[in-house]
Amino acid sequence: MLVWALFIAAILVFLALDLGVFNKNAHIISVKEASMWTAIWITMSFIFSGVVYWLYSSGSIENADQLTPTGASMKFITGYLIELSLSIDNIFVIAIIFTSFNIPQRYQHRVLFWGILGAIVFRALMIFFGIAIIKKFSFATYLFGAFLLITAFRMLFSKEEAFNPKKSFIYRNLRKVMPITSHMQGQKFFVKLKHITAATPLFMALVVIEFTDILFALDSVPAILAITSDPFLVFSSNIFAILGLRSMYFFLAHMINRFSYLKYSLVAILIFVGIKLILAHHYTFPEWLSLGFIALALILGVVVSLSRDSSKE
Repeated sequence: MLVWALFIAAILVFLALDLGVFNKNAHIISVKEASMWTAIWITMSFIFSGVVYWLYSSGSIENADQLTPTGASMKFITGYLIELSLSIDNIFVIAIIFTSFNIPQRYQHRVLFWGILGAIVFRALMIFFGIAIIKKFSFATYLFGAFLLITAFRMLFSKEEAFNPKKSFIYRNLRKVMPITSHMQGQKFFVKLKHITAATPLFMALVVIEFTDILFALDSVPAILAITSDPFLVFSSNIFAILGLRSMYFFLAHMINRFSYLKYSLVAILIFVGIKLILAHHYTFPEWLSLGFIALALILGVVVSLSRDSSKE
């Protein structure tokens, strides 16, 4: 429990520094700043895989699955790459939400900051219940695996429909129960209008982002459970991917269309982890195979996207 407490405390301290020091004043996140923080979070994630190795080699954390230090470290990296890759779709949706609610760039970081706090809580709950279900009902791996395969094929063959946040279920129903204004006052989530308190577009964007993250977690949590059911590895890899999502959004938001072929990388990854879940009781995939396949799928998606994009110029 001490390791869990220290890990959560470290995350909360960094988030406090993020909002209170690094981004105390609202400003437009430049590509240079975003790329710097993206590099920092990716580096920290790989450094943390070394911390994972130490924790599992020293017996400082409960190791219910009897993982080797190397195996635990590789599972963390694999899980992190899965979560990071599946977050790419989330970036598309966040960009649409900000555009729909006309959120100025200088205030977008604030929305994403509070969105991440909510995402951490919701992911923790989904991970807890997901692991509990798999531990109690062994057949759940077949259901999760089938769900991921269905998701992959729907992503591959379904026609892409434009997402309209203002037509979403949550937005339409929130309008019925609370006053909403289209006017913004700086980075406030609520403003006083005569005798009522109304939600600003900033708050509405935050709520829609939170609920879309829950929908994306329905894919990502089962996907990482195909790699490991160790609670600490699942939670920590999720958190590092979520924390890096903000800087990655500002880094990729203006050139996301250049990575159109990453869709096929995500499909391949979902099919792989879906098959791995279905075969979990019959065959154990080597850790190097899982990590290698996921890394290769991502690299190929990026390389093909960039090469096709440059050929059009």
